[in-house]
Amino acid sequence: MNELRARIASGRLRAGDRIPSTRQIVRSFGVAHATATKALSTLRHEGLIRSIPRSGHVVAEGDRAAREPSERGGALTRERIVQIAILLADDEGLDALSMRGVAAKLGVPTMSLYRYVEGKDALVLLMIDEVFGEHPLPRSPPRDLREALIRAARAQWALYRRHGWLAHVMPLARPVALRNVIAHAEWILRAMEAPGLDAVTRIEAHMTLYSYVRGVAVNLESEREAEATTGMTEAQWNESQGAAFLAIATSGPYPSFARLLNELSGGYDFNLDRVFEFGLQPMIDGLMKTLRPRE
Repeated sequence: MNELRARIASGRLRAGDRIPSTRQIVRSFGVAHATATKALSTLRHEGLIRSIPRSGHVVAEGDRAAREPSERGGALTRERIVQIAILLADDEGLDALSMRGVAAKLGVPTMSLYRYVEGKDALVLLMIDEVFGEHPLPRSPPRDLREALIRAARAQWALYRRHGWLAHVMPLARPVALRNVIAHAEWILRAMEAPGLDAVTRIEAHMTLYSYVRGVAVNLESEREAEATTGMTEAQWNESQGAAFLAIATSGPYPSFARLLNELSGGYDFNLDRVFEFGLQPMIDGLMKTLRPRE
């Protein structure tokens, strides 16, 4: 850990440079896997590195690396607590979020946070509302309903892409009553009022669109957690499993699976952004066939 910290401080590792994975640290420095994992976690806490889904860890930008230490001291406010909590969840995932962890980053006693936030559940709600307010949609949706739905879906995807934990705290059946979240729903619902769609059609179309985006986005945080646990990127993991998949494909009645593996023998670059866009167009096409005013 001290070696990596020194490389960052000296400029040998610059903002955006890749940090060795857990597996590489184990191999290069001859330490245990748990030690390597702890080293990366400590560097994240110090704001020197940050995690990127499917890419591992990189050196934090100068302003970000300096931001967390500068938050220590000064007046404690709800806004500061929420911002630090978002940074913590962005870097380390929702499982790492705790009142104690936020307090440590702020350099204050844990109990002092409860004067501003009732607890972790309340903090998460404030975080959701804050990130939805970061990128408000345009004042009015376009008149073309299909274009409006695509814009709304891409705006939500951008939020989930920036905050991988967000998809895991946005339920469908029990929506959260938060102003900035409702502002996004308001924009979509307004677009669906123009064609004269009834209330049931509007809400079910909204839930379908929301479910599609969120359904793809839950994999962002899952992949980050998997990489932190295994020390392997998605590509490295798939490569390590290749022999096992091939053995199954050639040992039973799986001809289609075997042909697929054969065609992809040169490798497949899994990309969630591409998967999202691939499914978005036909999903919107299907919605548009359904979105007709009911008699």
